Amino acid sequence: MSIKIAAFSGSLRKDSYTTKLVKAFQHLAPEGIAVEIVDISQLPLLNQDLETDLPQQVKDLHSSVENADAIILATPEYNRSYSPVLKNALDWGSRPQGQNKWDKKPVAVLGCTPYNLGAFGAVNHLRQVLVYLNMQPLQQPEFYLAGAAEKFDEQGNLTDEQTRKMITAVWTSFTELISKSNS
Repeated sequence: MSIKIAAFSGSLRKDSYTTKLVKAFQHLAPEGIAVEIVDISQLPLLNQDLETDLPQQVKDLHSSVENADAIILATPEYNRSYSPVLKNALDWGSRPQGQNKWDKKPVAVLGCTPYNLGAFGAVNHLRQVLVYLNMQPLQQPEFYLAGAAEKFDEQGNLTDEQTRKMITAVWTSFTELISKSNS
C-alpha cells in the first residue's frame, strides 16, 4: 500500500514546535506512507480578486491537496483558536467557489503548544471548519502536545518516548481511516 499525505504546519516561526511535530510525524510514518510537508508561508492572503488568475502558490497548494490521499493539519493555539496562516491555506484550498480541494479528504488534526492544554481550543475550533469543508477527521485518538518545548532536542528531534507512542497510535488509526476512505 502506498499512501501520500500532505502535511501542514500552522506556524511559520523558524524554530516552531508545531513544525518539529509535523517532522516527527513524517519521520515516524509507517512503511508505505510518504509525508510531504507543504510550505504555506508564501500564500497570499485570501483575496477573491485573485481567483480569476490564481497565483502560482495557490495552484501549488491545490496540486498538493489533490495529489494527497490524506491530510495532516498541525496547529499552535492563538487566543483559543488555530493559526491564521492555516486558516488562509484552508480557505484557498476551498476556492474558487465550488472547487473545494479538501472535499472528503481524511485528516488528522494535531495540537501543539509549549503550555499546558496542548492547543485543545485550537484543535476543537479547527474541527468545526473541517466539518464545513466536508473532510473526514480522525476522531480517536485525539492528539494534543502540551509542554512541547521539553519534547525536542536542539536539532529539532523528538526526544519524548510518550509522544512517540502517541504518534504511533495516531498513525495506526489514521492509516485505517485512510484505507476505509479509499476503498
